[in-house]
Amino acid sequence: MRIHVLQHTPNEGPGSIARWSQKHGHEMTVHHPAHFQDVLPKAEDVDFLVILGGPMSPNDDLPWIAEERSLIAQLMAQHKPIFGACYGAQQIAKVIGGEVLDAPYKEVGWAPVKRVSDRIPGLPEKVEALHWHEQMFAIPDQAELLFSTDLVKNQGFVFENLLGLQFHFEPEADNVREMVANDSAYANDAKNALHQTGADILAHGVPSNNQGIMFLLLDYLVDQTN
Repeated sequence: MRIHVLQHTPNEGPGSIARWSQKHGHEMTVHHPAHFQDVLPKAEDVDFLVILGGPMSPNDDLPWIAEERSLIAQLMAQHKPIFGACYGAQQIAKVIGGEVLDAPYKEVGWAPVKRVSDRIPGLPEKVEALHWHEQMFAIPDQAELLFSTDLVKNQGFVFENLLGLQFHFEPEADNVREMVANDSAYANDAKNALHQTGADILAHGVPSNNQGIMFLLLDYLVDQTN
């Protein structure tokens, strides 16, 4: 399977998604549309699309952001699986008729997410995940809400073979260190409702079950196309 990843900032890479790809013998290619424009993959070359996070908003008026959504729509019409994290989830939400709005609270750090749907077997009722956002998606009725937090209701959704998470299961320990090293000012903001500094985020460590949940979600999306 040809996995194509859209990475939007140097310090938010595929993390355990790359490990999942290697485990299954897939071929993974990472694109950097925010830095190298006009390098998006062609829909016919993609079997599975992954859209990662970034500091931009889907509401920004940039040509490559609109081009990403065009690619998502093409792949959706071809019933190919798509996974989005943070900004990536917001991009998917816009393609299926949703909106991207300012969230009621800025969340940066570790906090539990609650499963609110039984759609995907094997997911725990509650799990600790990394948050790094201050916007959120609003999904249309045909999509199903998958996760929520106490501060922000819209945290994850599933629609056919599309899945978006406002938070992050994919970072491994080195990825978290990279995020904090380069973007700790985003956490050390008085507006952060989780009140965690970069040092707090590092001290917490990555929960041991995050990788397994990430694998489960990716496997689920692949199964929807078989």
